[in-house]
Amino acid sequence: MHSNALSRYRAEWFTGAAGARREVLAGMVGTFALIPEVIAFSFVAGIDPEVGLFASFTIGIVIAIAGGRPAMISGAAGSVALVAAALVHSHGLQYLLAATLLAGLFQIAFGLLKLDVLMRFVSRSVRTGFVNALAILIFSAQIPQMVGVTWHTYAMIAGGLAIIYLAPRITRAVPSPLICIVVLTAISMAFPMPVHTVADLGRLPSSLPSLTFPRVPIAWETLRIVAPYALAMAAVGLLESMMTASVVDDLTETTSSKARECTGLGLANLAAGLFGGIAGCGMIGQTVGNVRYGGRGRLSTLVAGVFLLVVMVPLRPWVAQVPVAALVAIMIMVSASTFSWSSIRDLARHPKVSGVVMAATVVVTVATHDLSAGVAVGVLLSGVFFAFKVTRLMQVISSYDEATDTRTYRVTGQVFFASADIFADRFDLRDTASRVRIDLTDSHLWDITAVGALEDVVTKMRRHGIVVEVIGLNQASAILVDRLAPGLGGSTS
Repeated sequence: MHSNALSRYRAEWFTGAAGARREVLAGMVGTFALIPEVIAFSFVAGIDPEVGLFASFTIGIVIAIAGGRPAMISGAAGSVALVAAALVHSHGLQYLLAATLLAGLFQIAFGLLKLDVLMRFVSRSVRTGFVNALAILIFSAQIPQMVGVTWHTYAMIAGGLAIIYLAPRITRAVPSPLICIVVLTAISMAFPMPVHTVADLGRLPSSLPSLTFPRVPIAWETLRIVAPYALAMAAVGLLESMMTASVVDDLTETTSSKARECTGLGLANLAAGLFGGIAGCGMIGQTVGNVRYGGRGRLSTLVAGVFLLVVMVPLRPWVAQVPVAALVAIMIMVSASTFSWSSIRDLARHPKVSGVVMAATVVVTVATHDLSAGVAVGVLLSGVFFAFKVTRLMQVISSYDEATDTRTYRVTGQVFFASADIFADRFDLRDTASRVRIDLTDSHLWDITAVGALEDVVTKMRRHGIVVEVIGLNQASAILVDRLAPGLGGSTS
């Protein structure tokens, strides 16, 4: 590792005594925020809660060491659980573990090949839509815990929110969500009342995870079954992790290595599969909560993973008594802080197409509960709108010189697949002038469609006896023309 990189890596771990205390407390808050969602997502995938909890513990430790984005919490996430559910239903847990291992290998390859650059095609509007959709999904995931319950639950949630938002006015030494958990747990134990506790969410781990290997046949048929699911899990996991990393970059005003995050996530999922866990990825709700309460380095990520196992095994009887209302209050706070409220105001100020892209990303993500679908639609719309805008900037202006009987077409802008037809329509193919000059000095030919359109125009004009000259090709356009349409050559017919 380069000396500068090593120094930066060391700084990401060691933040001083005050920083370390803040990191530990923020990581502990992240742990309690992980528990309800991981258990809920385990049910979505059709697996025991301990499978998701073991995965989150393993992923948290590995990603803290190998990841590229400090302060980011990763674990068993809903997006991956949705993909995994069909495989578990049709073939069982062991095939899911095999798919987890293969997904990890895919992600490592993705990182080593530096394919994280594909994230550059995700516009800010799509990222904002992604964040807003996640905030809505985080809140909607709490609704089942607020339906069909007694007034005690609503009172506990209200009290929890009051503690979360008012406690920082008294002290910031301890994160207010942690105070919320301690106070509400003490109240529910001192004054028994009909409220759900963590124990009601599902079976909690009673032992440490152990190294295992998926019990599946070593055959091509097994690969044929798990490969499609593994690829989908890898893609969805990378997408959510990259988006979450970008959100943390914005929140902390720092940069991170996305390629390293891809590789680190792959290593983490390999470890998760070997310890009997499901594949996971970055979790934006827990990550935002971690950052909001002081998490900036790798220590908070490590604590979130280690403390999860500490509270779920040795402290299992105590954790089982934590009222779900406390966790719901924390997640409501995370949802509110995750949502980009300024984006609503920006709808009136920003270009309408940006608002459409953001809204489409939100609607599709919330409707399908599929992050990849929402982002895919957003990226597609961004590309279409961009191509349309660039197409409108392309112009062909005609002028005629009687002295030389020459008509000149001056082309400005970008000529590519979306503007090639408009480009061709701007020429009079039965021009009465004896000579035509096509001036491409202020334009650029981008692809085979653009070259093909130029070739068609020149060929048809020459067929009518017009002498055609193509001038002003820049170097890149000239190379493309020489390779795809050597008959043009920029010379006179």
